[in-house]
Amino acid sequence: MNERLSVRSLMDAAPYSIGDDESVLMAWEVMERSEQPHLPVVRGDGCCAGLLDRAELAVACAAAAATLSRRKVRELVHARRTVTVHPEESVLRAAAVMTEEHLDALPVTDPRGRLVGVLTARDYVAAAAGLHTGAGSGSRSPARATLDGLPPRRPARQRGIVIP
Repeated sequence: MNERLSVRSLMDAAPYSIGDDESVLMAWEVMERSEQPHLPVVRGDGCCAGLLDRAELAVACAAAAATLSRRKVRELVHARRTVTVHPEESVLRAAAVMTEEHLDALPVTDPRGRLVGVLTARDYVAAAAGLHTGAGSGSRSPARATLDGLPPRRPARQRGIVIP
């Protein structure tokens, strides 16, 4: 892997994100509809508050729906340290951070801590194998700091295994 390759060249520059004041139920809905394995959480000022993964959110969603609609996303990310990288950093540096911190994804932030994208281990492996399509190269819209709406639902036949 090229030492000078930057995080910007591999990251997803247009991930759906959710505000830290949204409900856990809404976070699950956004993650389901966007088909993202990780969901960045942003504060009102656009700064990254953390990153939720699908398994963590599934565990949090084990409670009754009424409880989930009242529980806020900030409760899930509040007590932990958020490790980030900057778009100009090398992918080797990002890989070292991911390895040291035992993470499979990192929020990418600007110098003020505002979310600009997400870098995943999958992005890194695809690039190492020469399969990366350059999602961070501007082929998608800029990162969303807030949730403007939900993407359309996937048809049921594309959902995989249905869990009752």
